[in-house]
Amino acid sequence: MCGIVGYVGKNDALPILMAGLTSLTYRGYDSAGVAVVNGTSMHVVKCAGKVGDLAARLDGTTITGTTGIGHTRWATHGEPSDVNAHPHTDSAGDFAVVHNGIFENSNELRERLRAQGCVIRSQTDTELFAHLVALNYDGSFEAAVKAALSQVTGAFALVVASRLHPGMLIAAKLDTPPLVVGIGADELFVASDISSLLRFTKRVVILEDGEMAVLTPKNVYVDLFRAEPVIGRRRPASERVLSVDWPADIAERGGYPHFMLKEIEEQPRAIRDTLRDRLLDDGRVLLEEFALPPSVIRRARRVLFLGCGTAFHAGLVGQYLFEPVLNVPVQVEVASEFRYRQPVVGPDDLVVAISQSGETADTVSAVRGVQERGATVVAITNVVGSTLSRIADHVLLTRAGPEIAVASTKAFTAQVVANHLLLMYLAQYRPHQHDKLLYQVGQGLRQLGDAVERVLARADAIKAFAERLAEHEDVYFIGRNLDEPIAREGSLKLKEISYIHSEAYAAGELKHGTLALLSPGTPVIAIATQSEIYEKMVSNVQEVLARKAWVTGLIADDDTELRGMLADSLVVPRVNDLLAPVPNVVALQLLAYHCGVARGCDIDQPRNLAKSVTVE
Repeated sequence: MCGIVGYVGKNDALPILMAGLTSLTYRGYDSAGVAVVNGTSMHVVKCAGKVGDLAARLDGTTITGTTGIGHTRWATHGEPSDVNAHPHTDSAGDFAVVHNGIFENSNELRERLRAQGCVIRSQTDTELFAHLVALNYDGSFEAAVKAALSQVTGAFALVVASRLHPGMLIAAKLDTPPLVVGIGADELFVASDISSLLRFTKRVVILEDGEMAVLTPKNVYVDLFRAEPVIGRRRPASERVLSVDWPADIAERGGYPHFMLKEIEEQPRAIRDTLRDRLLDDGRVLLEEFALPPSVIRRARRVLFLGCGTAFHAGLVGQYLFEPVLNVPVQVEVASEFRYRQPVVGPDDLVVAISQSGETADTVSAVRGVQERGATVVAITNVVGSTLSRIADHVLLTRAGPEIAVASTKAFTAQVVANHLLLMYLAQYRPHQHDKLLYQVGQGLRQLGDAVERVLARADAIKAFAERLAEHEDVYFIGRNLDEPIAREGSLKLKEISYIHSEAYAAGELKHGTLALLSPGTPVIAIATQSEIYEKMVSNVQEVLARKAWVTGLIADDDTELRGMLADSLVVPRVNDLLAPVPNVVALQLLAYHCGVARGCDIDQPRNLAKSVTVE
């Protein structure tokens, strides 16, 4: 979603703000802007377009000052335009606001503010907050912001600067949009993303829901503007400082043409890091940071996976893994729909919530709902200190490192590997008859990074195929068993990156309508790596071939039957069936990437998409 940066300290703010905005561009955005306070004046420059367009607009200006805020906007209220870009100010230009999220009572506020004589220039809900601060101001910046916060509803993160109070910023958040304060030497930073702060500091404080932070060059104080007090008023944030061990250059491309390709090629490392010190030589799984009581595991009568998009597909993989081994019903739900149902959930349910960012609004809200009903929640996430990691009962971190490209790659494979670890961990405390299978999975996990490296070594062959596929406008993916959720994920990646219309189906559903879509030459990618249903899949491929479709098999390297039947094949290493989703999806990620490149698409920032969906 949108990106926030802020600075207050001893140095010139503008270069710091622009560096922060540049590091946030991966999130997806349509406009950008900055506000810099110098003495009692405040300069606001903003425009529709990219951060580069903002830099061009700033070129030749002499804007200086040691306090400032910046923003990259992904449009929600109002189309992308110069006027709708952030920061927004009140009529007098005393206060400037940058804001992620949505004020749900914006229509009511707009009418009320206009009745009070405010001239509202934009279509955004953000501008309304600047007017609220101005109307509540009586000399205390902090009191004015707190009063304005009491008048808005929704999920939001915001930062306010004022020309009346140089050397001070006020930040606040409620619900899922993250907000992080970075602590330096006589300077403080605020941002919506830890990675944007790493070049300046690795010491951070993560704001909790309902908190407001007052930042001056030497101090940050935290106060509550909503909810029952759980921390002392104006509590020194020094008690809550985290040290982030990510390298400062982790958000840089390192010579790769795109972050997506860099992150695809980082997957062997991400897999090994996720497994490191967790998978023991004797086959047991040790999760030192994971204190899920054996009693909870034993009494679980159902496992419920929650996620959105790619994380939902990781949950589908989990369903195929967990159900036969643990002999327990497994349900997978799209969190955005689940949260608005009246689900039957109780204390005997173990809920696994999956989110790369840990800030996905629908997943976080769904988790809060199941916790109210007494369920135990395990979070699988990639971000330390994220909302999901803080509210879940137990957390299994994926260790993929920051993922910059909008389309998820290494985070997905790390989520799948985390599912394998969680399965083996749960099996240690539940009766089952799959010791041999789990031992084989454990042995296979140790070699999984190597298997992915062998897929990456075949990138040139995948690229050549992708350049032919890129000429088509419709592609279909089919698969069965554990290949079916990977068909879905492969289809999603192709849509996201190349804008080719793509659909995925369980191959057994072909006769139930899908065959009507096939005509001679229609591209169909058939994933066929599951040994138990391999012959069924071969029959499905023959059905598609009979319609003269262009069928390409994603097959294991020892498969001779389909390789002899099909003109084209994407070949992956043979691994244990339960591990096949990982090399399979890496091949499809490369396919989507090279299709997007061949079609001239914006690989890291696909149109209309954002990295973290922190609003509904």
